[in-house]
Amino acid sequence: MKTPTRFGGRGKTVKVKTARGRKISSTLWLERQLNDPYVQEAKRRGYRSRAAFKLLELDSKIGLLKASSRVVDLGAAPGGWTQVAVQKVRIDRGGKVIGIDLAPMEPIAGATLLQGDFLAEEAPDRLKAVLDGPADLVLSDMAAPSSGHAPTDHLRIMALAEAAHAFAHEVLAPGGAFVAKVLQGGSERSLREALKRDFTQVRHIKPPASRSDSAEMYVVATGFRG
Repeated sequence: MKTPTRFGGRGKTVKVKTARGRKISSTLWLERQLNDPYVQEAKRRGYRSRAAFKLLELDSKIGLLKASSRVVDLGAAPGGWTQVAVQKVRIDRGGKVIGIDLAPMEPIAGATLLQGDFLAEEAPDRLKAVLDGPADLVLSDMAAPSSGHAPTDHLRIMALAEAAHAFAHEVLAPGGAFVAKVLQGGSERSLREALKRDFTQVRHIKPPASRSDSAEMYVVATGFRG
């Protein structure tokens, strides 16, 4: 069943007054959150973030999350993507979902959550030990804190995507898939070329849940050559 990208019952627009001590940028962010249908629907469905719909939409388009598959979610906090993965993967039939993030996360039934820096030297081995076998899907919604300098932010997020790809190359089973957040810009070409060597198909997709004013998109690589 395809995930809807529009939700009914659009209510009145909420206006937020600038409180004493609150920056205008914070007020605008809060106002956007309160009027975002994805935020409202995420609360209704019990998802921890609106980002859950990005994975739902990618899965609806490509069919990434299959029963009995083994999934690793890099940069998992607060857990929206992990929640979706657990819903789609049959844990009772051998499926497995593992999430890791530097920030602590509340437990998610059916998932194994690790706290730690994915870029730390020991992190990949920790993940592989818990995975205890090849993965079918590696997800990365990792993003570095914004510096306010677009070229720097672009380089940082691409470095995270490249690190995620290196990990996926180590753990994916033949035929597996890889998804990573990237930003539109020039240097993602090198990542795309590397992915084309490892996978039979590589696509760049901007799911409807990604805000139109954001440069984010997702590189989706399927058919790992092994």
